[in-house]
Amino acid sequence: MASLLASMPGAVAYGIIWGIMAIGVYITFRILDVADLTVDGSMATGGIVLAVLVKNGTNIYLAVAISFLAGCLAGLVTGIFHTFFGIPAILAGILTQLSLYSVNLRISSKNSNVAVSARNLDHVLLTSGDNVKSIIVCVIFAVVTIAVLYWFFGTEVGSSIRATGCNQAMARANGINTKFNVIFGLVISNGLVALSGALYAQYQGFADINMGRGAIVIGLAAVIVGEVVFGKIFRNFALKLFAVTLGGIIYYIVQNIVVWMGLDANDLKLLSAVVVAIFLGLPYWQKQAKSKFAAKQSKKVKGENENA
Repeated sequence: MASLLASMPGAVAYGIIWGIMAIGVYITFRILDVADLTVDGSMATGGIVLAVLVKNGTNIYLAVAISFLAGCLAGLVTGIFHTFFGIPAILAGILTQLSLYSVNLRISSKNSNVAVSARNLDHVLLTSGDNVKSIIVCVIFAVVTIAVLYWFFGTEVGSSIRATGCNQAMARANGINTKFNVIFGLVISNGLVALSGALYAQYQGFADINMGRGAIVIGLAAVIVGEVVFGKIFRNFALKLFAVTLGGIIYYIVQNIVVWMGLDANDLKLLSAVVVAIFLGLPYWQKQAKSKFAAKQSKKVKGENENA
C-alpha cells in the first residue's frame, strides 16, 4: 500500500499532462465531430522539438511555444488533406501521422530517443524528481488552457467552429466557411497535443519517437471517463474541459492501482482499448434498452386496450 500511495503524485502529474492532450482530442472528437488520428504523431513531435531545442540551449518558454506551433503545423497539414484534397478525416490523420514519423526522425537527427540535456535540468519547468513542482506547473498550464479555450469558443470565430461541428450543412447555409473552421479546429487540437508532448518530455527527461503511440486511445479514455463521471454535474463548457482533465487524472490513478494489483504493464493499452470500447458502447446500449422498454410498454398498453 505504501508503494501505491508513493506513486500517486506521479500519477496525478501524468494525468494532468495527458489531460491537456485529451482537451485537444475533445476539440476534434466532440466539438468538430471529426476523427483525427494525427495526435499519435503530433504528441511525439512536440516532445522531440522540445528536447532538441532544450538540448541546444534554447530558452524553455520559447521551446514550449515552438513545440506548440509544430503541433499546429501538423494539424494544418491534416486539415488541408481533409478539406482541399477531399480525403476522409480519419485517413488524412493517418497520412499525417505516418509522415510525422520521418519528420520527427529528421528533427532528432535520426535518433529515436533524445534526452533533455542534464545541464539544462535546472531550467526545465517540471521533472519527475519534483512531483509537487510538476503538479503545480501542470495545473497552471491546464487552467490557462481551459480559460483561453473558454474565451475563444465564446467569440464569433469559436462559435462558428462549434456550429460547424454541430451541422456543417446548416453552417454553410448561414455563410460560415466550414473548411476554414475544420482546419482551424485541427490546428488548435494538435497544438495542444504537442504542448502536452513538450511537458511530457520534460517530466520524463527525454523524448522518444514512439512516445505518442496509443495517445488517441488514452485521450478518448480521458474524455469519456470525464464525461461519464462528471457529465451530469459539469454543464458549463469550461467545466466540461476541466472534467476532461480530471478524466486523465482518474485514468492514471486507476492504471497505477491496476498495476499495483499485479496486472502486467504490457497489457495496459489493451485495458485502455477495452475501457474506451465499453464507454463508447454505453450510450448505444442505453438507447437499445429504452427502445425495447418502450416497445414492451406500448405492447402492454395495446393489449390492455384490446381486453377492455
